[in-house]
Amino acid sequence: MKIIHISDIHLTVPGEEMGGHDPHARFDRALRHILADHADAARIVITGDLAHWGEPAAYEALRDALQGLPIPVRLMIGNHDNRANFRAVFADHPTDENGFVNHAETIGGTRFLYLDSTGERTHAGHFCAARRNWLATELAGCDRARLFLHHNPMLLGLPAEDRIALVPVDRPGFAALLAEYGAKIDYLHFGHVHAPIHGCYQGVQFASVPSTGNQSIPDLAEPRYLKSAALSPAYCVVLIEGGSTIIHQVPFDWDGPVTLSGTGWDDWAKPHEAAE
Repeated sequence: MKIIHISDIHLTVPGEEMGGHDPHARFDRALRHILADHADAARIVITGDLAHWGEPAAYEALRDALQGLPIPVRLMIGNHDNRANFRAVFADHPTDENGFVNHAETIGGTRFLYLDSTGERTHAGHFCAARRNWLATELAGCDRARLFLHHNPMLLGLPAEDRIALVPVDRPGFAALLAEYGAKIDYLHFGHVHAPIHGCYQGVQFASVPSTGNQSIPDLAEPRYLKSAALSPAYCVVLIEGGSTIIHQVPFDWDGPVTLSGTGWDDWAKPHEAAE
């Protein structure tokens, strides 16, 4: 199974820039690249910060961009999103009984769980008792699961970024669910950090994904300010076979030279050695 993981597209009112570039053009190039190279994907999963300022026009532009795609798309919201505006534009999008944008589906025997980790007027993540109860019920009722959400539920060793991770009051409960059901959770995927970060938390492997906009620069000492730059954007291709997961980062916007190299020993020898 192939899953495309995109995050942090930060769409604006069309015509407005975000971070010095047109986020709509970036997102369009990502989609066109995916359709050209990965039309066989089972899903495109976008883990939040769909809109930069949460405006209805941004969600309307996203709705229009997704119409007619041959690959099913699954959406989550992030700290830059506005839940009410998102739900008004995507009126048929599933939610849980409390109105959170939690939803799930089973693909190939695995329960894909799409989580709503957004709070009101805060960039930090939230996953309250009601949301944890929904997740616990889902995990208890399945044999195998894969989790997607916007916020990193663990600290990452980046002091400024960790200020807007899942809030301390909600972090232990989420960690307890991972510890209790970790044996059936194949992987945890998130966005938010605008960078590829990989590890293991509560026995569960995790990975984040770059943004289609600007990328973050890790600073393990800076306590307050997030650092970012106009580095190349990317999406990730997630290859799944049983409990195995392979993740490839795809720099879809690169337009510079590409070198082709063989795989034989002589293909990598110094020129004078190859001639001997």
